[in-house]
Amino acid sequence: MSHVLGIHHVSFLVADVQRSLAFYCGILQLETDPQRPDIGYPGAWLELGAQQLHLLQLPNPDPVTGRPEHVGRDRHAAFTVSDLDPLLERLEEAGVSYTRSRSGRCAAFFRDPDGNGIELVEV
Repeated sequence: MSHVLGIHHVSFLVADVQRSLAFYCGILQLETDPQRPDIGYPGAWLELGAQQLHLLQLPNPDPVTGRPEHVGRDRHAAFTVSDLDPLLERLEEAGVSYTRSRSGRCAAFFRDPDGNGIELVEV
């Protein structure tokens, strides 16, 4: 039996934490965890149920452009959602393009302002 129990958090590198907070808190309606300590660089911890998304404002060694158009063919984090349609409406209103899952699942893929890949999966 594995001693690995699950995912605690996923970290994304971002260029501007305030811009990212507007995206994640405004469009996806995530809430920040005020318990994030001062760890020497800007960032934020966002609540994802029992898990978290950590935004780290640090230099990004990876290319932001030239990534696969369909995020499902690139590294990404998948978040479960109770209802996909309202989130897709908010993405459209914000001008964020997305693609539907090619597997037939009720899911969609898109990128945040820094090119990080996200999948939303309706459960």
